[in-house]
Amino acid sequence: MTAILMFLVCLIASCVGAIAGYGGGVIIKPVLDAMHILPVSSISFLSCCTVLSMSVVSLLRSRGNGVPLRVRTTGPLAVGAALGGVLGKWLFDLVKSGSDEAMLGMTQAILLLLTTVFVFVYTLKKDRFPSYRLENWAVCLFVGVALGVVSSFLGIGGGPLNVALLFFFFSMDAKEAAKNSIFIIMFSQIASLISALSMGRVPEFLWYQLVLMAAGGVGGALLGNRFAKKMDNKAVEKLLMGLMLVIIAINIYNVAVYGFAALG
Repeated sequence: MTAILMFLVCLIASCVGAIAGYGGGVIIKPVLDAMHILPVSSISFLSCCTVLSMSVVSLLRSRGNGVPLRVRTTGPLAVGAALGGVLGKWLFDLVKSGSDEAMLGMTQAILLLLTTVFVFVYTLKKDRFPSYRLENWAVCLFVGVALGVVSSFLGIGGGPLNVALLFFFFSMDAKEAAKNSIFIIMFSQIASLISALSMGRVPEFLWYQLVLMAAGGVGGALLGNRFAKKMDNKAVEKLLMGLMLVIIAINIYNVAVYGFAALG
């Protein structure tokens, strides 16, 4: 039963993540944390693998769909995200070595909650803020590093923060931001995975859990791309807002649960 739940969570999260550009990890991570199926570190690693499988399939399926991939600006962002992914993994291991699973879970939940609330408020009011079209590769690289650190440390792949920064710094619409966000997510997750494997810091899990979660990521990517073709930018923005409210609620719960466990 637990294995089926893990597959369904990854399938649904990856489906909406493929549409919104969240990658799915921002939903998978807090939901599985709340279910207490596995240790926090194991969920972070499996979430990374799931998001990677989802991002690869989603990008392959979205070729020729008319939504541009701005490689000139998104390329440096992706490279920066890969570098940041390695740094984020190092920070995660550093925090993990100095705390127990409850404290680690609470730290991740608080940071994810704050990040999501910030992005929700910005997305709600973004028409009141200026937007830019950055093309300087050094600045793009720096922004990518910041994204990679956050996404790798939290084990979420990038999520709403990617999309919000693509709105603000590159004046992308919702569908364009979603596709370019997934491109960035793919690079950051590749770097995070390589870092974990090369340093021998792969947490314990059962092989079928990885297979089922990755299968959910692939299936969600295929479904998400099919639905995305039928949605306009306004529909995608509404999905973004709805998902953020769900993520905020789940993380408030996780902060409370892990907080009591860590302080108790």
